[in-house]
Amino acid sequence: MTWTNWLPLAIVLSSLVPGLIIFSLREDQTRLRVALNLGGVVVKLALVVALIAGVDRGLQFRFELPFLPGAPLVLQADALSLLFVALSSVLWLATTVYAIGYLEGSPLRSRFFGYFSLCVSATVGLALAGNLVSFLLFYELLTLATFPLVVHRGTPESLRAGRVYLAYTVGGGTLLLMGVALLHGLAGSPDFQPGGYLHAQVQEHDLALRVGFVLLIVGLGVKAALIPLHGWLPRAMVAPAPVSALLHAVAVVKAGAFGIVRVVYDVYGASAAAELDLMQPLLWLAAATILYGSVRALQQQEIKKRLAYSTISQVSYITLGVALLGPIAAVGGLVHLVHQGLMKVTLFYCAGNFAETLGVHRIREMDGIGRRMPLTMTAFSIGALGMIGIPPMAGFVSKWYLGLGALEVGQDWVLLVLIGSALLNAGYFLPLLWRGWFAPPADWHENNWANERWETHWMLLLPAVFTALLALLVGLLAGTALSPLGWSQLIVNREFEI
Repeated sequence: MTWTNWLPLAIVLSSLVPGLIIFSLREDQTRLRVALNLGGVVVKLALVVALIAGVDRGLQFRFELPFLPGAPLVLQADALSLLFVALSSVLWLATTVYAIGYLEGSPLRSRFFGYFSLCVSATVGLALAGNLVSFLLFYELLTLATFPLVVHRGTPESLRAGRVYLAYTVGGGTLLLMGVALLHGLAGSPDFQPGGYLHAQVQEHDLALRVGFVLLIVGLGVKAALIPLHGWLPRAMVAPAPVSALLHAVAVVKAGAFGIVRVVYDVYGASAAAELDLMQPLLWLAAATILYGSVRALQQQEIKKRLAYSTISQVSYITLGVALLGPIAAVGGLVHLVHQGLMKVTLFYCAGNFAETLGVHRIREMDGIGRRMPLTMTAFSIGALGMIGIPPMAGFVSKWYLGLGALEVGQDWVLLVLIGSALLNAGYFLPLLWRGWFAPPADWHENNWANERWETHWMLLLPAVFTALLALLVGLLAGTALSPLGWSQLIVNREFEI
């Protein structure tokens, strides 16, 4: 084997090995734990840069290990996997720094960071999975790795949330397993291919392929939080802020959305999906989830709960772009995978800063907070305006392509969904910005904040500012070749053979 065979495995191991070592550390071994965390991040980023450079030069990266009869464990790099791997690695860096600062002095840090590293390993493995069986393996490992993070605080509320989370995700994983087994019986488990590999099965096994598609989408839809499979997500907000950021922007919901992209484009293929009439129901479901999540977000008075329902809405833009089954809409859906991740992780960092520094959890408590934490509130504002879709923010770029894509394929009604969602987004984000910047602080706020240090701990502030700047830059520089938009166009060109 050459280095091109081992590199995908090394990227997974760069977080897995430090995580396993961290489990064995005593709580007072803070420096070693931080060194292992940050060392793993740096190694992973360096390997990902090498992977991107190699793919750009035309090198093939593929690791294969015998696993099941007719279904090896495969890790390989393609343009789509690189999009998700790069996002996961960059946000792991930011979230690791944030988590170190957030959990300073807390108990059970070795357990937390051990599972945290396993979660990232499963996410990257899922992104690099080369076939459905490999994807399923890492998908289930992700469930097992994130459950201890959801229940980390050990309170009755967090334990209840963990049970709900496990019930949803294990149930979804079971359906996904059934769908993978059905397709394996029909066509084996070849590598993911642009355009899919089920064309030859459409005429003979059309009913079985439709059943398999439903099983896969429902199984993936749990983590993607499609209605009515979303119930676990708002409850999981009892977890610490770094976990919330991880669930919403990097790992769990993105794993479900990424899996839907893989199934539609690299298992079924656009032509087979269209021939089997699979996309219209998925399109309606995505549109309904977008509007439902926005309406429910408008009703929430807790900051994290409002952000949770916003995630339910925003992640479904990815599914919407895929379901429209046109190249322009596909670009919008894929680029939103990155854009939403950057914007939403920023919002959760800021919400964590408000809660950790000032004890602010509810929207009515945000009055005047921008005067006390101007940099955090600026980062929050960038994320919120991007979610609404204000140009030239990243969210505007995503929604622009989704709108054009809807017109391209004759689904004009989708424009009403996008406009309605944007108005609802404005309805639940702009009041937070007004309160934070313009509302006078209540008397108890002024007294409570008088002796506090300006802003917050630098390890909590820096990640929020960093990801906010990234979210701003990917919108401003969207026209460049190496932007997420440029990379998404490359993926779509290959999928639709443009």
